[in-house]
Amino acid sequence: MRKRAAVLCAAVVVAGTVTAVPADASAPGTADTAHAATLTWKSCGTTDYPTLQCASLEVPLDHRHPYGKQITLALSRVKHTTKKSLGPLLVNPGGPGGSGLTLAGFVASSLPKSVASRYDVIGFDPRGVGKSKPALDCKPGHFDPVRPDSVPSTPAIERANLQRARSFAAACGRKYARVLPYIDTLQTVRDMDAIRAATGYRRTSYFGYSYGTYLGAVYAKLFPQRVKRLVLDSIVDPTGVWYDDNLGQDYAFNDRHRALMSWIAKYDSTYRLGTDPEKIEAKWYAMRGALAKKPAGGKVGASELEDTFIPGGYYNGYWPYLAEAFAAYVNDKNADPLVEAYENFGAVDASGDNGYSVYTSVQCRDAAWPRDWNQWRKDNWEVYDKAPFMAWNNAWYNAPCAFWPTESLRPVNIANGKLPPVLLFQATNDAATPYVGGLTVHRMLAGSSFVVEDGGGNHGITLSGNTCLDKYLAKYLSDGTVPRGGGEIDAVCPKLPDPKPLTSKAASPSARGSALHGLVGFRG
Repeated sequence: MRKRAAVLCAAVVVAGTVTAVPADASAPGTADTAHAATLTWKSCGTTDYPTLQCASLEVPLDHRHPYGKQITLALSRVKHTTKKSLGPLLVNPGGPGGSGLTLAGFVASSLPKSVASRYDVIGFDPRGVGKSKPALDCKPGHFDPVRPDSVPSTPAIERANLQRARSFAAACGRKYARVLPYIDTLQTVRDMDAIRAATGYRRTSYFGYSYGTYLGAVYAKLFPQRVKRLVLDSIVDPTGVWYDDNLGQDYAFNDRHRALMSWIAKYDSTYRLGTDPEKIEAKWYAMRGALAKKPAGGKVGASELEDTFIPGGYYNGYWPYLAEAFAAYVNDKNADPLVEAYENFGAVDASGDNGYSVYTSVQCRDAAWPRDWNQWRKDNWEVYDKAPFMAWNNAWYNAPCAFWPTESLRPVNIANGKLPPVLLFQATNDAATPYVGGLTVHRMLAGSSFVVEDGGGNHGITLSGNTCLDKYLAKYLSDGTVPRGGGEIDAVCPKLPDPKPLTSKAASPSARGSALHGLVGFRG
C-alpha cells in the first residue's frame, strides 16, 4: 500500500520538549504508567490551527528493552476545553510514513465543537517520520524525474527498474542498519501506548485513516483494555498485508481511472476529448506512449504521468485539474498544464522521500514478501493484462521489499472480541483500501458497526463534507453510541456529488476536500 506525500494539510509543525511537568489529566495513572515520561506542551499554532501545541516523547527503540537506546517522537495536541475531559483521542493519517502533527488540528477543527472540546486530540509523527528522531531518508531523490518506464516491456527497462529497487534497499540497509529492525507496526503501536501512558489516562480513544486503520486494529489487539473508542476510516484488509493487498489495489485503481474517463466523457463541451470513455482512455494511453518517448518539460515521462494521475484515485476533487492537463496536452499540444499537475500531485519532495523511506521500512518488515523476482514478474504481468493503469508503477514502488535487508515478521491476527463497540467507515469504491477490507475487519471485530458510503470512491471519507457520515462519527465520539442495522451493514450514506469542471483557469486545488486528499498515501 502506498504513501507518497506526508503532509495532510500543508502546515508544518515544530515539536517541543519533554520535561518533568505532569500532563493535564483527570484520570489517575495505573501501575504501568507510574514511571512513564510526562509531557510539556508548548504552543506551535499555525494560521489554520492556532491552538495547536507540541511536545516530544522519548521511547525505546526496541520496546523489549525499555532501558536501551531511546528515540524521540514528535507530538501535537489540541487541548480539551471542558471541565470534564473524555481523555486523549490519538489520530493517525496513514501511510505508513504519514506525518500526523497537523492532523490533530484538522480533526479538532472539523468535529463539532461540542465533541472536540471534550478531547485532547493528539497527533504524532510515528517513529522515523517527519519531526520524530531519527527521521529516515534512505536515498534522497529516489523519485527524481525522469525514471525508467514503469512497464518493463524490454529486459533493459526491467533491469533499470530492478537496479533502482535494489539500490534503494541497499541504501536503507547501509544508512539505518541499527534502526530498520525496529521500524514496524508492532513497535509503533507500543509507541502509541507510551503516548497514552504519558497523558496519564488508563484508556485512549483512537481515530485512524487508511494504514492508520491497521495501526489501530493492531493496537486494539495488543492493548484491548486500553481502548475507550476506536474509529477506523478507509480500512486495510489485514489478511492481505502487504503483498496481496497491493495487488488488489491495482484492480481498484484501474476502476477509478476508468471512472475519471467516464466523468471526462460527460463534459465533452469542456474538455473536447469525446463522449466515449473507452476512446478517451485510449487517448490517455496514447499520451502515455508519447511521454515515454519525449517527457513533457523534461520532467513528465510515462512513470511520472502515472504518478500524476494516481491521486485522482484517492480523491475525485482532483479530476477537473487532471482533465484540464490531459485535454491541453492532447488538443492544444500544450504540455505546461501537465507539468504543473505533476508538480502539484506527482512530484516527491524531501518529506515524500522521508515518507517513502518509512513506508518501505514498515511494510517490508511487517510481513513476508516474495524474494524471488520471478514471482513478482508473473503476478504483476497477470494484473497488468486486466488492470494496466497502476500495476507496474505500484510493483516498482514496493519492489525494494524483494531485497530488504531485514527479516520479516508475521502479520498480526487482529480478530478481537474484547473491545467496546468499534465504528468503521468505508466507501464502496475506495481504490486505496478496497471495500473487502472494511467488510473483513467488520467480521473480525466482534460488535463493530459498519457504516458504508454507497457509490463513494474517495479515500478518507469522514470530516470531508458528508454530513451523513459525520453525524455517526460525532455521536460515537460523544457518547459511544454506534448504529445497529441488524445486518452486515449497519448504516448506509449516499456519496457526495462528483465535482464539476473548473469555472476558472486560475483555480487551484481545494485545501480541504477529503481528509486525506493532501496525503496521497497508502497505495496507502
